Amino acid sequence: MVGDGQYLEALRAYYGQHGVLPSYATIGRLVGMSSKASVAEMVERLKQASYLDRTPDRRLRPGRRFHEREVADHVRAGPPSSGSDVPTETLSLDSYVTWDRRDTVLVRVKGDSMIDAGILEGDIVVVTRRPDARTGQIVVAIIDGEFTLKRLAFERGRPVLRAENRAYSPLRPRGGFEIFGVVVGLVRRYP
Repeated sequence: MVGDGQYLEALRAYYGQHGVLPSYATIGRLVGMSSKASVAEMVERLKQASYLDRTPDRRLRPGRRFHEREVADHVRAGPPSSGSDVPTETLSLDSYVTWDRRDTVLVRVKGDSMIDAGILEGDIVVVTRRPDARTGQIVVAIIDGEFTLKRLAFERGRPVLRAENRAYSPLRPRGGFEIFGVVVGLVRRYP
């Protein structure tokens, strides 16, 4: 007997290819179920487990756990070790890098002023929009209408934006200055 995990993987593959979830009839063909009642029961189980949800007009959509993936215990970034390939938890990247979708934006990085903080040109930083930040946090700030990504510091109560690259001098805003948001994550794709 095929388990719900295999049905879920089939739905994920369909969603990845088409950008939408299939109809009940298509789900039946996709997972090899001929009974609409069996499809409905499977969909209900996946809804109860938060893998599927419904739109206001009753169409299926991914639930909060739909994009979760298994996370293996660990891999050492030093000498090889006998690691575990047995997943110990699941993780949805979307929930991992965002707290409140309404206040979270993704910003592509241009330039090399933050390379010593591990932020490279082309990376995408996850930013929680808010008007305040603590000393030491990496922020997206607006200086005289221009956006910049820097580490926030204060000197004599005035904000200073420090690059994480010795080639750049600190920015000491004299005019308009505001915090757009705080960096809470980073996304990088490798070729």
